[in-house]
Amino acid sequence: MQPMLDHSSSPPRRLRRIPWLVALALALIAVAPGAALAGTKKFYFELAAVKPKSDVKADVGKAAVARVEAQIRKVIETHPQLVAKLEGAPDKAQAEAYRKHLAAKGVTGAYLVTVEVTEASEELEPMDKPNTQRLTVSLAVHVLGEIVPDRAIGFTGDGKAKVKQEIGKKLRPRDREVAWEQAAEVAIGDAMESVFKQLEKQKKK
Repeated sequence: MQPMLDHSSSPPRRLRRIPWLVALALALIAVAPGAALAGTKKFYFELAAVKPKSDVKADVGKAAVARVEAQIRKVIETHPQLVAKLEGAPDKAQAEAYRKHLAAKGVTGAYLVTVEVTEASEELEPMDKPNTQRLTVSLAVHVLGEIVPDRAIGFTGDGKAKVKQEIGKKLRPRDREVAWEQAAEVAIGDAMESVFKQLEKQKKK
């Protein structure tokens, strides 16, 4: 049922326009998120490698590395504070020229990023339901950022994830794929949250 409106105490027409103007301003902010980021500093991340730790089993390590690499590349390409490409940059050995290029492009800092898969495992266990199993995927990553061109450690970040998924009588390739994708997304998100907090502190110094 539509609510009944009492027009007997309606405000003057000029005052009635004000809520509409406020709503319009809020709508413009909502559809233009880039405007809120106009003053945010930018960083350039270059992915150097994604590799498993030596004690990670080869079979699960392969699955983990593939998903982690896809996720970190996605973050680099889509995060609003990251510049995916640094066009026309001089060789990193030319330190002063490289720094000037960063400044000219409005980039606060550049980092060579390495991601290590420090833990990766999966486990299948029966459930009370008939023809149903639980797939549990555990993943941990360590992210290291080396300052370019200074070759000093700029940041580190650690992330963990544990994904539990109900599956059928047989473990299908798609079941594993979905579980590892979800674990990679959570673990990288956890690590990157720490990374950006460190970058924020560095900016304030």
